Amino acid sequence: MKTSRWLGVLALAAVIGVASPAPGASAEPETGLAGRGCPVLDLGLAWAGDNRAHLQELVDSYGRCGRGGHPLAVFDWDNTVVKNDVGDATVYWLLRHDKVRQPGDWSRTSPFITAAAASALRAACGSGAPLRTSADTGCADEILAVYGGRTSAGAVAFDGYDHRRMEPAYAWAAQLVAGYTEREVRGFAEAARAENLAAPVDATQVVGTHKVTAWVRYYDQQRDLITVMRRAGFDVWIVSASPQPVVEVWAGGVGVDWRQVVGIRNEIRHGRLGYTLEGCGGARNVITYIDGKRCFINQEILGVRGPRAFERQRDRQVFAAGDSDTDVTFVRDAAALRLVVNRNKTELMCRAFANADGRWLVNPMFIEPKPARTTPYPCSTTGYVDSDGVPGPVLDDRGAVVPDQSER
Repeated sequence: MKTSRWLGVLALAAVIGVASPAPGASAEPETGLAGRGCPVLDLGLAWAGDNRAHLQELVDSYGRCGRGGHPLAVFDWDNTVVKNDVGDATVYWLLRHDKVRQPGDWSRTSPFITAAAASALRAACGSGAPLRTSADTGCADEILAVYGGRTSAGAVAFDGYDHRRMEPAYAWAAQLVAGYTEREVRGFAEAARAENLAAPVDATQVVGTHKVTAWVRYYDQQRDLITVMRRAGFDVWIVSASPQPVVEVWAGGVGVDWRQVVGIRNEIRHGRLGYTLEGCGGARNVITYIDGKRCFINQEILGVRGPRAFERQRDRQVFAAGDSDTDVTFVRDAAALRLVVNRNKTELMCRAFANADGRWLVNPMFIEPKPARTTPYPCSTTGYVDSDGVPGPVLDDRGAVVPDQSER
């Protein structure tokens, strides 16, 4: 989608502050246009419309060839930098290799798991013997069902949570590796990564009795963008709602150091991951999800502590990229440019297509893009989900209702 007010980005360059480089950030040699040493996006990689030109303008304006400094750029991971979900890929690998540990009492695994889900897991998986999910299809199927949000009988698996700060099913992917060390979990992720990168596009596998996705690919365009940004001096971070050690492993494939990754983090006791997760902003039950992503960016990258971490820190973050409603808050926080990979997610696409300040770019998925939505997004009625899970209208920064938006 063409950005109608691109010149505003250049004007912002004169007034926006930039983040300091984080510990562990590394710089690569500059490459690009002769005589300037300015890194340039690969002209051989396809972007929609004039998205590449706008991204190059951002790099030139904020990077070393412009104002300099270390401007902050934050990327979501799953389906933003890669096609498919690395958390899913790791859970499938765990189940196929009997790596999920028997918790005994399944209600220990999450503060939000329902009695119905804990009972279903106990019935399918027992409570004493080690789990053998590679062969025990009933147990594997029930774990997959709960991971999907409902038991195999259709009962709600998780409840009682803030829908803008927590998604217990995502959190459960991290809680399923409780009892292992971080190093062991990285090993699991490395094995799953190797399998998923080697598998052909559209490959499937059987976990329990279910056929599930068996492949992941890096988006060449996003790898190139991250490389160019880093060479230009940007402080590039990955913030994801997949488990921390898993994303650390995958982030290396685009040159991002593991210390520049924020994922779902388990508390560690006696060197091993526990079921309890690290919170944010002084709140316990928060993960890198919607408003929680903003909190963790502010807390872990910008050093903002306490409840203020849930507040927008204006002009601290220059660029953001995401693909889902889970990313909408931190993507909105980017002061200069916001890149959306279109997966037809309602709230995010309502805001991106409305493009109220002219700083949104929309790009189809780089691999197997979704078909265009044939009916308008219900922005004015049910496009937003509040903390209680109740749908309502999407509101802009002034509090006005965002009109329904069509694909374009």
